[in-house]
Amino acid sequence: MGAIGYYLTLPFIYVISLLPFRLMYILSDFLYIVLYKWIGYRKVVVRNNLVNSFPEKTEKEILKIEKDFYRYFFYLSLEALKTLTISPENVKDRVNFDDNSIFRKFYEKNQSVIIVMGHFGNWELSGARFSLDSIHQLYVIYHPLNNEYFDGLMYKMRTRLGNKLYTMNGAYRGMVKNKNNVTATAFIADQTPSPIGAYWTTFLNQDTPVFVGTAKIARKLDYPIIYITATRVKRGYYKLTSELLIEHPASLTENEISELHTKKLEKDIRENPEIWLWTHRRWKHKRESTDS
Repeated sequence: MGAIGYYLTLPFIYVISLLPFRLMYILSDFLYIVLYKWIGYRKVVVRNNLVNSFPEKTEKEILKIEKDFYRYFFYLSLEALKTLTISPENVKDRVNFDDNSIFRKFYEKNQSVIIVMGHFGNWELSGARFSLDSIHQLYVIYHPLNNEYFDGLMYKMRTRLGNKLYTMNGAYRGMVKNKNNVTATAFIADQTPSPIGAYWTTFLNQDTPVFVGTAKIARKLDYPIIYITATRVKRGYYKLTSELLIEHPASLTENEISELHTKKLEKDIRENPEIWLWTHRRWKHKRESTDS
C-alpha cells in the first residue's frame, strides 16, 4: 500500500508544487475553511497547547492566535512542497538572508558550526536559502519516514538545491567523518524527546523535556552554536537572522547549552506565536517526581 499511495499522491504533489504562489494561497484559504472551520483538524491539541502556554491571555486572544496559526499552517504546508520545483532565484527573492557575516567569519577560519532553530517560520525554505550562499555546506538532521517512497521524496525536496542530510541516529558519526570539511549542521531542537535522559526545563509555562543531543555533540566537537530565526515578513516572504549563541560550547554544561537555545526559541514564539508549529503534542510527557 505504501507504493500505491505514493504513486497516486505524487501527481497532486507536483501539481501543487508548480502552482503560482497566488493560486497556492487561494488553495490554502480553502483548506483553512474545510480543515479548520468544518473538520477542526487537531483543534483540541492546538487549543490546549495555546491555553497552557499563555495562561495570561484572554479567551479572545487565544482564539485570535489559533486562527492566525491555522491560516499560516495551511499555506506553510503547501509552501514546503515548493522546494520540489522552486528556482534558486525565487528562493532568494522570498527569503532574505542579506547578513551572513557570522557564518562568513567562521567559514574564513575553516571552522564548522552548529545551527539551532525551531519549527518556527518556514524552516524548509530557510534551508534552501542557506544553500545558495557560498559559505558552509549545510547538513540538515532529519528523522526518516516509515514510508520509503515518501522518505525518498522528502530527501529530494531537501537536497535538490545543494543541502545534504544526516539521519538523527547518524548525525554525530557523520559530523566526525566530515570534520575536515567546513560544514554547518542544523538541529531542529524543539521536537519531543523521550523523557528518559532529556533535559527538563520550563518552556512556555510548562514542564518540557529537551533533546540533549544538540548540546552533547556541540560540547564534544566544540563547534560554535549559531541560532537562526526565520521571521515572516508577509505572506510567502521571510527574513533570516542569525546570532552567535555560544562560541565555545565545551566551556558550558549540556544543561546550560540546552537552556540557552530553548529560551531563545521561547522569546521568538512569544513575539510571533502564530508561526510556531502548535499541532504537535509537545507536552505529552510528564516529569517524574524526585520526591522520596
